[in-house]
Amino acid sequence: MIAEFFFLLFLVMAASGAVMMVASRNPVASLMFLVLTLFAIAGLFVLLDAHFLAAVQVIVYAGAIMVLFLFVIMLLNLGHEQASDLRGLFGRGTALILGAALFAALGTALRAGGWIAAGAPRVEDAAAADPRGAVQVIADPLFRDYMVPFEVTSLLLLVAVVGAIVLARRRAP
Repeated sequence: MIAEFFFLLFLVMAASGAVMMVASRNPVASLMFLVLTLFAIAGLFVLLDAHFLAAVQVIVYAGAIMVLFLFVIMLLNLGHEQASDLRGLFGRGTALILGAALFAALGTALRAGGWIAAGAPRVEDAAAADPRGAVQVIADPLFRDYMVPFEVTSLLLLVAVVGAIVLARRRAP
């Protein structure tokens, strides 16, 4: 009974935080709603007994990456109000149609029954079969097979942040 209550609480927090993040016009407020959403998802991970994923969610996403986003927003001075890019009936109609298509696809996926393919191995199954535990099962492929793509992604993010800073500094007097 209490697990269902907390599941619904975290579900409402995540969904409302995501909607408010998209609906907010202020980038800093939008970022704070994203942090709320990430904390709620970490709570859902705890309810699913995925404590490692919950800790990674809080430390990496809600902590480090959100601080980086906040610094970029502050550095680029994006806190001021701007006119909406969706102007006129055509822009709002397009947004409405795309949003309805997204919710229809989400509803279809939920009714279909699951997010994981039938033959996909689960981390819990691999951890139960391996005496080293769940963290080792996740860490081995990450640091052996996916180390280069992980580092390339981090370099691409670094180049994107530096490029945004350079472009912003050129416009400033």
